[in-house]
Amino acid sequence: MNTFWLKIAGLAVVIVGAIILTGVLTSEPDPEPKEPVKLLDDVWEDDEKRLNAEPQFREPPAPTAPVPPPTQAVTPETSSPVPPAQPPVPQFEQLSMEDDIEAQRRWIWVENQRKMGRLPVMGYGQMVKTCREIIQRWPRSKYAFFAKRALADLPERYHKMYNITEEEIDLGNLK
Repeated sequence: MNTFWLKIAGLAVVIVGAIILTGVLTSEPDPEPKEPVKLLDDVWEDDEKRLNAEPQFREPPAPTAPVPPPTQAVTPETSSPVPPAQPPVPQFEQLSMEDDIEAQRRWIWVENQRKMGRLPVMGYGQMVKTCREIIQRWPRSKYAFFAKRALADLPERYHKMYNITEEEIDLGNLK
C-alpha cells in the first residue's frame, strides 16, 4: 500500500494548523467596536426627521420687562404660583384646503427628490426647483419654511451649483 500521499496530506494539515494557531496567538485583540455603518435607508430617515421637525425659535425673544422666576411669581388675586411660560411657537399663514393639499403634495415631491439626490449620478435639481416654487407660491406657510430648511441643508457645493441665494435659505429667527 502506498502511504506516501497520506504522509503529504498529513504534513499539509499540520502546516495549515500551525499557521492558524500562530495567527490566533499573535493577533491583537479586537479594537473598540466602531459605530455601525449608516445605510442609505438610515440617512433617509434622519433627513426626514430633521427636515420635518417642528420649527422652533433659535433663542427665546428677550423679555421687555424683567420677569421673576416662575416658581416665585405670585398673582395678587389668588396668591398662587404662575405656571412657567411655554416657549413661543412660530405662527405660519393658514392655507386654504386646496393650497394646503397642493403644498403638501409638492413637499412630498421635495422629500422624494432629496432621497434620489443622495444616490450616485443623481442631482438635486428637481428638488431645488420645487422648493423655489413652494417658497414663491406660499411664502409665509410652514411648507415654505420646510423648503428653505431643505435648501439650507444641502452641501455648500450645491448652493453654488444651483445658485441658491441667502434669501432662499434664510430661516429668520427659526431653526
